[in-house]
Amino acid sequence: MRPLLLALLLALPLFAFAQAPNPKNMAVVKEIEALERQRFEAQVKKDYAFLEKAFGDDLVYTHGSGVQNSKVEYIQSIKDGKSQYGKIEVEAMNVRVYNEDKTAVVNGTIRITSPPQADGSTSVAHIKYVVVQIKDKKKGWQVVLWQAQKQAS
Repeated sequence: MRPLLLALLLALPLFAFAQAPNPKNMAVVKEIEALERQRFEAQVKKDYAFLEKAFGDDLVYTHGSGVQNSKVEYIQSIKDGKSQYGKIEVEAMNVRVYNEDKTAVVNGTIRITSPPQADGSTSVAHIKYVVVQIKDKKKGWQVVLWQAQKQAS
């Protein structure tokens, strides 16, 4: 039993080294985290120029209700007031990078507060989500998939 324990203890640093994050990869993770937060802010502020750039032309955006939009439809839904955001708070975010740092899969949870109604009331939705971003040589990082699921309050 002792030799096995000793072997595991000696091998432990090798396992830790093998799982150490790649500094280049960590830079991409931080970049994607920042872009996600900027996108949420742009949705709240109705920054259509940023959203046009952040979303890929082939975007598939699936709301927590199951409604699915293309890029054009989703941005129009914000313009028309069908998709309204008073505040979007990131509760958790996990970024994984693949394909030689050209693909990122993000999953997390957010808290969306609606804009105040005429009586001053707001509603809150807790959302679990998955995002896929790809890095286009000319356009940079773009969201090509958003899938949301409402959580019980």
